[in-house]
Amino acid sequence: MKSTLDISNNFQNADGDQLAVGLAAQLESDGIVMLPNLVSAERFRSMQQAFETRLRRLRWNNFEGYQKTERYRHMVEDLLLLDQGFVEVGIHPLIKKVLSRYLGQQYALTEAKGWKSLPTKRDFHGWHGDAWYEQGATLEIPKEVKMAMYLTDVRSGAFNYIRGSHRKQHPRPVRNHEVENVSDSQITEMKGLAGTAFLFDTSGIHRQGVPMLEERRAIFYNYHDPGVRLQKEDLVYYRYHPLLLNSAFLSNLSDDDQRILGFGDKRNFLPGFERSSEPPRLYTVFQTVFDAQIFLTDLVGRINSRLKRIFN
Repeated sequence: MKSTLDISNNFQNADGDQLAVGLAAQLESDGIVMLPNLVSAERFRSMQQAFETRLRRLRWNNFEGYQKTERYRHMVEDLLLLDQGFVEVGIHPLIKKVLSRYLGQQYALTEAKGWKSLPTKRDFHGWHGDAWYEQGATLEIPKEVKMAMYLTDVRSGAFNYIRGSHRKQHPRPVRNHEVENVSDSQITEMKGLAGTAFLFDTSGIHRQGVPMLEERRAIFYNYHDPGVRLQKEDLVYYRYHPLLLNSAFLSNLSDDDQRILGFGDKRNFLPGFERSSEPPRLYTVFQTVFDAQIFLTDLVGRINSRLKRIFN
């Protein structure tokens, strides 16, 4: 039987510092740890509503929306632009205390995004560790932690994590036969209500569970030392670009908050970045049709304006 994490009774009555010590210790031993509620019900509803607005349509031209690069997920990038709650979660005092103990003092929030996973019985996002750094440049395994939070109730297709598998090898895709001897009791299945949040070391072996019987919405925040050399794939994609922030949400930040959010940190900034790959041909077709529509709208407007001058 797969286990589900819960906040240990030993942590329930602890103050902030004691709670952080206990959570960091569990993260160190298991590679994953459940968090208590991080935001108020009102703030959480605002976050859900802001996320929902990005899921109504595919992003295109001046229409905000989701990005789609794979069949079963609608990706929402740059969450810190959408709602105050997304910023507050990223620099939550408890998360900072846990991460300072686990990652040290050089970490930053390097990515904040989420997605809607579509119902499917296909194992499209199987077992793996998250590759992100240039593995040929180091013998060590740099630490990276993600914070996950569900925006919907998750009863199927939950996040799965093999406890204790972190920091054993450089992260990579893992074939099913490599984990066939892992007992169910070692696998944590993170079913939970909307608002469920947890931290996990991304070098540990994890996956999205199958089958996914209903839509799942979740956000994932990535924390690591931005001074670590990135793998080529992420440099080409510009994945860990400096965070995009909404100035309306940035009041009362401490120096530590500003460091975590990357204020003034240009190490992973690429001037004049442009994707090397070309957009699909269908994109060109849509652009041509749209240009024609704008031209016709402008032409009709000029004709109507001239007719009014003639007959008035």
